[in-house]
Amino acid sequence: MSNGAVNRRPLLGSNDEGSKVMRRLVMVAVMVLVATRAFAQQPAADEPARMEIYGFAMLDMGVNLKTINPNWTDTLRVNRLPSFDGQFGEDGSTYAGVRQSRLGVKGFTPTAMGQLRTTFEFELFGTGVDEGQTTFRLRHAYGELGQIGAGQYWSPFMDIDVFPNSLEYWGPTGMVFFRNVQVRWMPIQGDSRLTLAVERPGASGDAGVLADRNELQNVKGRSPIPDFTGEYRFGGSKGYVEVAGLLGQMKWDDMLEDAFDLSGSGTRWGINVSSNIKLGDSTTIRLQLAHGEGMQNYMNDAPVDVGIVRGTSASRPIEGKPIPITGTVLFLDHNWNSQWSTAVGYSSTDIDNLEGQADDAYKSGKYALGNLLYSPVPGVMIGGELQWGKREMFRDPYVGEGLKVQVSFKYNFSATIGGK
Repeated sequence: MSNGAVNRRPLLGSNDEGSKVMRRLVMVAVMVLVATRAFAQQPAADEPARMEIYGFAMLDMGVNLKTINPNWTDTLRVNRLPSFDGQFGEDGSTYAGVRQSRLGVKGFTPTAMGQLRTTFEFELFGTGVDEGQTTFRLRHAYGELGQIGAGQYWSPFMDIDVFPNSLEYWGPTGMVFFRNVQVRWMPIQGDSRLTLAVERPGASGDAGVLADRNELQNVKGRSPIPDFTGEYRFGGSKGYVEVAGLLGQMKWDDMLEDAFDLSGSGTRWGINVSSNIKLGDSTTIRLQLAHGEGMQNYMNDAPVDVGIVRGTSASRPIEGKPIPITGTVLFLDHNWNSQWSTAVGYSSTDIDNLEGQADDAYKSGKYALGNLLYSPVPGVMIGGELQWGKREMFRDPYVGEGLKVQVSFKYNFSATIGGK
């Protein structure tokens, strides 16, 4: 998750990229039509099967009054703010894009064991090898029958209801936010619920000031067991309180035959306490406090999970250790009336850096925003938002700041096939 150089690709407006997106849109349309035909041929039942097609088209336009990594210009991802003066050029740039746009399909099919629910959903926000691009990205591929669910879905360790009603895409820097591949058991469902899951593990390490040493370049990380997560939510008419936990194991193996043994292991763990508090029918307070070690992979905007410290012997001059992290979220959503609403709040990420990390290692991130949204008719939203962020580093005194103004237009759509 470093700010290293990324090979540039043509913009969406170019022929190659535009043709690629158009071909994928045609493929998706064909898939939906085939699924719809098969769905319509299912036998009748007391609760007829149905399919919901939903999503929205969304335009984001704005001005970066500061600078940010150009692949993230339409977000305020704090970890992508500059780490030194002039890293991304001069202040002041305009952006526009449709990468938040989304398409999803949900299926509801009656069976002898209850209702089978499935979700397939994607958006256009490229990350990873597609960072900075407008391209298809899977969000959910998930199925659920009775108390068992499996696929890619929200991790039980996170609470999606903490996410504010904001225009900015990436969201609060200190929020636990992770869609993960998992198998989950839900013995209690409803306003109060209990969920336990086995999830795909993953972690990254930071060799810090010794990153160029051959000994460390031959240390390979692995995850010997899956991550175990769980949540319990106590809900009521005034909101809810939720407590979630994470437990996993990380190992790293020294593959170089020399005088040193740099192999080791660490336990990743975390506790996440969150809540929505409803003040009447118009106001919701969204809260989260999370803390743990080596759980950065589950955070919305945090870098590596493992760092290095001084070792305990000549054969082990350095050792790996999970990095502690704390994330906070405090937001207020308020509906002025049926057409106007506002979201305002603050979030932070604080990392207890280890001694072996570099001076410019990510230390903390601050994030705040306020907006005013207008819905002239159901399904349509127009709004403006002021966003601010700050990035601080371990020992380097430089502070990267972000400040931007964003205006968005959002048009929702949905249709139901089948059912009563």
